Amino acid sequence: MNKIAFRSPARYVQGQGVLTTLGTEVENLGTKALILSDDIVWNLLSDKIDKSFSDSKATFAFEKFNGESSNNEVQRLVSVAKDSEADVIVALGGGKAVDTAKALADEVGAPVIIAPTIASTDAPTSALSVMYTDEGQFEDYRFYKKNPDLVLVDTEVIVNAPARLFASGMADAMATLVEASAAYRNNGSTMAGGSPSLAGQAIAAVCEQTLFTEGIAAYAAVKEHLVTPAVEHVVEANTLLSGLGFENGGLAGAHAIHNGFTAVSGEIHDLTHGEKVAYGTLTQLVLENRPVEEIYQFMRFYKAINMPITLAEMHLDKTSYDELLRVGALANGENDTMGNIGRTLTAKEIADAILAVDALAKTLEK
Repeated sequence: MNKIAFRSPARYVQGQGVLTTLGTEVENLGTKALILSDDIVWNLLSDKIDKSFSDSKATFAFEKFNGESSNNEVQRLVSVAKDSEADVIVALGGGKAVDTAKALADEVGAPVIIAPTIASTDAPTSALSVMYTDEGQFEDYRFYKKNPDLVLVDTEVIVNAPARLFASGMADAMATLVEASAAYRNNGSTMAGGSPSLAGQAIAAVCEQTLFTEGIAAYAAVKEHLVTPAVEHVVEANTLLSGLGFENGGLAGAHAIHNGFTAVSGEIHDLTHGEKVAYGTLTQLVLENRPVEEIYQFMRFYKAINMPITLAEMHLDKTSYDELLRVGALANGENDTMGNIGRTLTAKEIADAILAVDALAKTLEK
């Protein structure tokens, strides 16, 4: 049966200082929260979290996130959640903490609040997690019956995170329309459990338009830790529009190639999710044989926000062709989304497109 499906978080709240309402928001859903975060984020925000619970009947316990959204980490946290008798799960941090918290909430049957501290991925709004091995290699996607109960985005917190992470979020979001368009053209499938919807396409289009028109100005403001209208719009594009766009519009080559990059070792693993997705987006554009000026438009945008467009910037310039073939093979895996491009690809075609992006980027620099 051919069907469309649309899904979204129950609520999305964004603005300066909204993290101070966390205690009240937890009280609306339960009595005790388990807050999952790494030590760096917790040391920065624990005072604000304590204050947010001071006038709330709810309480919380903190648990350190170990850094990888793996099944072993999820099972460790299940024991912690049960021991602490938590009935609300809160993610405070970046993409992997967010994905782990969603998996944990699903395991224990609790509502989940996502409070991202960076606008670097579209993970906060979706009903899925990207799961990795303990060593950081892509494993599969894990799907849930519902989206988060609340996404709470404090833009005052976002602009005090490294600007590189904000730019990475733009790069991740810039893949949204590229991938959703491929899925729509080819009657592909979406993470929402159906064919791509018109709503998903429309949201993805507004996401890309916002990034191209306001992204560079927003990036300049974030480097100075300023919240401006452009910053608010781009945070919404990075988080809400990109999240709804990918889940209801479809993923394709950009994220599959990102996942393929986990097959190689070395300094590439020091790059952010968005930095790798940026190169994956360019690779998809090459595979689709898009007009060169269109590819240049994306490259110029990425350069303006310091995202990688060459193999050297990806730390892949010393990578052997055999390793690139492994990237292509993993990107082509049956658990991934490359099929939404609309034709059967080989690992060689993907490897050649990765190299072709580098060659084309060098013509832009001249």
